[in-house]
Amino acid sequence: MSISAAQVKQLRDMTGAGMMDCKAALAETNGDIEAAVDWLRKKGISKADKKAGRTAAEGLIGVASEGTSAVVVEVNSETDFVARNDAFQDIVRNVAQVALATDGSVEAVAAATYSGSQKSVADTIKDAIGTIGENMSMRRSAKLSVSNGAVATYVHNAVVENLGKMGVLVAVETTGNADAARAFGRQVAMHVAATNPLALTAEEVDAGAVAREKDIFAAQARESGKPENIIEKMVEGRMRKFYEEVVLLKQAFVLNPDMTVEQALKAAEKDIGAEARISGFVRFALGEGIEKEESDFAAEVAAAAKG
Repeated sequence: MSISAAQVKQLRDMTGAGMMDCKAALAETNGDIEAAVDWLRKKGISKADKKAGRTAAEGLIGVASEGTSAVVVEVNSETDFVARNDAFQDIVRNVAQVALATDGSVEAVAAATYSGSQKSVADTIKDAIGTIGENMSMRRSAKLSVSNGAVATYVHNAVVENLGKMGVLVAVETTGNADAARAFGRQVAMHVAATNPLALTAEEVDAGAVAREKDIFAAQARESGKPENIIEKMVEGRMRKFYEEVVLLKQAFVLNPDMTVEQALKAAEKDIGAEARISGFVRFALGEGIEKEESDFAAEVAAAAKG
């Protein structure tokens, strides 16, 4: 029988399987969608390694916190609609919980035992490739902890609670009220999501980035024809502006642009009840740095339908 492009797309939307796999499943089951779903599930595990060669640049960021620690993880899939799959969401949520009991490194999280099973996180994700029907991978993870205080979490545009396309952690060290510290830390996390600072302090900005900016500013200043001593002062001024743009503590606070994040922290100490400092932050945006393969979906459907 003839398999339509609409049937192939419907099966792909339901299962997350590849276009050619969907066409084969429909051909084997005479176009019966439900039977094709079962056919793909039965074949899924054996095809996991084959699917592992495909680019996984979508997926979800997950966060979890407990006590004075919090983690953020990125689990990738090939397509955006898998992020709406309950099974995939459960995996990301559980991986984040497992990460809390590790040092937060990718290696440690991957090797840790997945919740409610005897398998590792890495093996669980590999098994899920077959059942969900797409290549998946845990790309990265990070953990922040404080001796006293709180580590706040924030997920921007959350799909469900603690899962979304961007996750931020902000650690606030203080002997004061931990709940107040967490509340302020969450505000800073929202700021970090919006501004994407390069570093917490000027000293922590990558030396290569600093040198590059200085070279650019110096070259621009020399075009004015001014003497070197004036150029040096011009560069110093431009670098101060650069740090105000990229250093978290020096940035204008998004929630109150009349003060810097550093000044906002000082003001927050009144509610916290003690001195406080931001000791670290982490910002994960889904798929950043991954080269995605561009595809023409309509052409892909047509090619699959034609065989």
